[in-house]
Amino acid sequence: MATISDNLQRVRARMQQACEQAGRLPASVQLLSVSKTFPLAAVVDAHAAGQRAFGENYVQEGVDKILAVQALGLTDVQWHCIGPVQSNKTRLVAAHFDWVHTVDRLKIAERLSAQRAQDLPPLNVCVQVNVDGGANKAGVAPDELLTLAQGVAGLPRLRLRGVMCIPEPAPDFDAAVAVFARARALFDTLQQAGLPVDTLSMGMSDDLEAAVAAGSTLVRVGSAIFGNRPRKVNDATA
Repeated sequence: MATISDNLQRVRARMQQACEQAGRLPASVQLLSVSKTFPLAAVVDAHAAGQRAFGENYVQEGVDKILAVQALGLTDVQWHCIGPVQSNKTRLVAAHFDWVHTVDRLKIAERLSAQRAQDLPPLNVCVQVNVDGGANKAGVAPDELLTLAQGVAGLPRLRLRGVMCIPEPAPDFDAAVAVFARARALFDTLQQAGLPVDTLSMGMSDDLEAAVAAGSTLVRVGSAIFGNRPRKVNDATA
């Protein structure tokens, strides 16, 4: 049976091959291991295999894991909140996470900024965009992205880093590249507007190659590293 270390090796090899095929340097794409619903032991195993960045969708579960990892003395781990952030969870996110990828309202950004402690580095923020117009998808509309990004960039305890998207599954590689290319174009628009963005968070276990081809700088991979995800009873606690 494949171990988490074996799976990480395979995912890194896929990323390297995707970069080579796209004419990009492998170092230009970072790997975020999505550890949501997996136990602390899985994070420890991945850390032992060299992984340092982890993504959590459910805020309280993530905080519990962050505190447990810190109690083990693993101080070099970077934590990304990649699930929806409700107003009543912003204080936890601001206090414990290093990144949040899912800001799609200025109100949430303002709360995160106000609640980020002065002794912590600024919270790294990606604005989530609903790039393909999915009715049930979170994210700001593409034509509202620039205004929201400018608002985030002006807040004192946040650092605007870029754009995140979760498009609907595409029927084939070319269709996936085309959708991801829309997010890349929006990212380029932010850069052209003078915003200091450097992160395009897109691509998961099934479509990371297409995301890399379109310009992703960070892929969020869970099942290809940790295996099939156990069912979570209460998904409404994000």
